[in-house]
Amino acid sequence: MTHDTLPLITTLSAALGVALILGIVATRLRLPALVGYLVAGMAIGPFTPGIVASTDIASELAEIGVMLLMFGVGLHFSPRDLLDVRRIALPGALLQIAVATALGAGVALAWGWGIGGALVFGLSLSVASTVVLLRALESRGALDSLNGRIAVGWLVVEDLVMVLVLVILPPLSGALGGHAPEGGGTLGWTLIATLLKVGAFIALMLLGGRRLLPRLLWYVARHGSRELFTLCVVAVAVSIAYGAAALFGVSFALGAFFAGMVIRESEFAHRAAEESLPLREAFAVLFFVSVGMLFDPQILLRHPLQVLVVAAIIMLGKSVAAAVLVKVLRYPLNTALVVSASLAQIGEFSFILAGLGLSLGLLPREGQSLILAGALLSIALNPLMFSLVAPLERLLGGGPELAEPLPRRTDPLTQLPDDTDDTLLTGQVVLVGYGRVGRRVGAALAERGIAHVVVETNREIVERLREHGTPAVYGDASEPEVLVQAHVARAGMVVVATPDIIDLPRMMSCARALNPGVEVIVRTHNEEEAELLGELVTAVFYAERELAQRMGEHVLKRYGVPG
Repeated sequence: MTHDTLPLITTLSAALGVALILGIVATRLRLPALVGYLVAGMAIGPFTPGIVASTDIASELAEIGVMLLMFGVGLHFSPRDLLDVRRIALPGALLQIAVATALGAGVALAWGWGIGGALVFGLSLSVASTVVLLRALESRGALDSLNGRIAVGWLVVEDLVMVLVLVILPPLSGALGGHAPEGGGTLGWTLIATLLKVGAFIALMLLGGRRLLPRLLWYVARHGSRELFTLCVVAVAVSIAYGAAALFGVSFALGAFFAGMVIRESEFAHRAAEESLPLREAFAVLFFVSVGMLFDPQILLRHPLQVLVVAAIIMLGKSVAAAVLVKVLRYPLNTALVVSASLAQIGEFSFILAGLGLSLGLLPREGQSLILAGALLSIALNPLMFSLVAPLERLLGGGPELAEPLPRRTDPLTQLPDDTDDTLLTGQVVLVGYGRVGRRVGAALAERGIAHVVVETNREIVERLREHGTPAVYGDASEPEVLVQAHVARAGMVVVATPDIIDLPRMMSCARALNPGVEVIVRTHNEEEAELLGELVTAVFYAERELAQRMGEHVLKRYGVPG
């Protein structure tokens, strides 16, 4: 048996081996490793001489990688997180898709393409890659941050829109200048059937899956076998993704995402994330290699101007549109820039949509090559876009009219209501951050009738707290006017429940200036940070020490030793 009869092994060895070599070269050149993976795909692809791996097998392996990565996102993203960002992710994603589609379709029509090809081209440029975004956020430790949740929620909305587009495009293709597949139904019936299927799948996962999957993991974990637990996690991710596609017409990626999101509600979420991490990393490499294999470098020589226009639409046009939309929705400049950088690339759904447009006779082959060129350039340069967030924030922050086009005083959430009970604003606790830790602290304070004011950068959380009668201020606690609105000058304590300590020195400086004797406690990640912050605050808590202390107390109590 020769290597020619083993295309799977040949493709795996070539893809992983060449990706390893070129990934090391990329990092030595101070470039992202994924640039090396993309170039590795070009090296073993059909458009360059030398080793030619199977593009079909590489695409299937990459699809598994997308499933596992989306499953990992679901493990970090709960339904509560989706609801928290719905007021920015839903309108923002829909408007951004419309703007980017108009830009792409406009240039395609200017190049002489038909309306159908222009529409497919514009839609392909409008949707970013969730896989690329996840790797960018994970590498920066920002996946669980507010900006990370907004960016991921934004892309989940984009993915849902693309699912609908993939279903309704075939019935429309005849009217758009292409050819509709045989046996296709009417547009109205197809859309209704799609919505019913997607709704049925989501309901099944949120109602039935939430009960069954945690029980399945608990049953497997009882056997004490690590490999069985890992097998169970991977089987759940891949099987549900396949079942979602086969039975409900939902994409593999979204099926795996909802599987992870349901498991996140169980106590095995952290372990499931750890066990699936190696596989996710390996198959992510194969995803980038498969993208590189589809790229024909000749397009850069034949149509260099068109390639630059496509890259500009992806990395500038829709990113600027997204940033403006985020600011119009009254979110901080940093959030606008992070979301903008997150969307400055295209990926897996773009390739699927381009392939469908090609098969329906709507998109010219030149269009698919341009989409791949734009994807390659935008994915390779996406880390650069993230690195520009901080400099741009400092630059725009230097000019108030640029940094804050909507003055803070026009936003009612940045100020406490005039009818707020004055007894709640004397000796109160100023609770900064209302995430997983902050919610528990706030609940404990409310249960015991202790007055507190919440400072939070998530508008939806602030609105929800006010609806339930809890004083809350929207804004960054490192800004003096926000602390003034929280009445920190009369506070008895400041509790910083957010894990982000970058702006803590500035926050403490403002708080001490307004209230020199205020007591401040913070949370942190490790002992080194705790020692560093000990000079700034009254008390520091970090998970490992508190967990060890509580476990020790339990053991001592069990043996009758006084605490």
